Amino acid sequence: MKVNWEGIFPAVTTKFTADDELDLQMFETNIKAQLEAGVDGIILGGTLGEASSLMDDEKDTLVKKTVEIVDGKVPVVMNIAEQTTKGAILAAEKAKANGASGLMMLPPMRYKADDRETVEYYKAVANSTDLPIMVYNNPVDYKIEVTLDMFAELAGCENIQAVKESTRDISNVTRMRNRFGDRFSILSGVDTLALESLVMGADGWVAGLVCAFPKETVAIYRLQKAGRIEEAREIYRWFLPLLELDINAHLVQNIKLAEVATGIGTENVRAPRLPLVGEERAHVLGLIEEGLKTRPTLPDYLNL
Repeated sequence: MKVNWEGIFPAVTTKFTADDELDLQMFETNIKAQLEAGVDGIILGGTLGEASSLMDDEKDTLVKKTVEIVDGKVPVVMNIAEQTTKGAILAAEKAKANGASGLMMLPPMRYKADDRETVEYYKAVANSTDLPIMVYNNPVDYKIEVTLDMFAELAGCENIQAVKESTRDISNVTRMRNRFGDRFSILSGVDTLALESLVMGADGWVAGLVCAFPKETVAIYRLQKAGRIEEAREIYRWFLPLLELDINAHLVQNIKLAEVATGIGTENVRAPRLPLVGEERAHVLGLIEEGLKTRPTLPDYLNL
């Protein structure tokens, strides 16, 4: 299935049972809620998906199950976060074999590769597969930035098609457009900068709080795309205190609590992560409760 790198791509959480097994029933409930809300793709195995704690066979299961659930409605994108080029190539092969339509790729993990090494890493994987690739550019969390000069080198790989822009520098959207035009699709990767990025010309949003609030997230995107910026802004202003739960070290626990509150998830995380406790838990629950209490009435955004 072709990946059109445009619109809302939830970076979905991985659901676990209380016995630390994959909870495929609740996972399916959440994916169906995303599809009903009108998302444009599903991303598996990102930070929110607790990728670093997943076993290889679990990743295989998640891709296969998601492909089955979406049934061709939207593309399924698998994140690649590997320590070696060999491992990344193998992960790309497995993702394709399991039915994924595209890849999201972080730079090499653990080892802080320099610019040349990072470019060669992306090129090697891109040249090993025909799956389309979105570069995950998040130097804040992963300490390696894919610069404009590096993107210029990667432009020769036709299947490197998009960037998840998570540098926290809103002007990077304009810098990418000024230098490359439409060569790369740009998707905002920071919930608290999403509407700003879309207004500045980003093509989409790799979203986090969408896991709990899919309709509100898609509504913001669709409204701004239709030029109804004021309506999008009002929903976004309501959403912002919740979106800030995504830019936090405990984003997985935060968002899973929100999924519980909206009935499409569980709180279970995989150790070493632990559920929130004490004042932190009370604070997050308070934000979620206030958000639910003041939840906006949405227009018919799917028919704009």
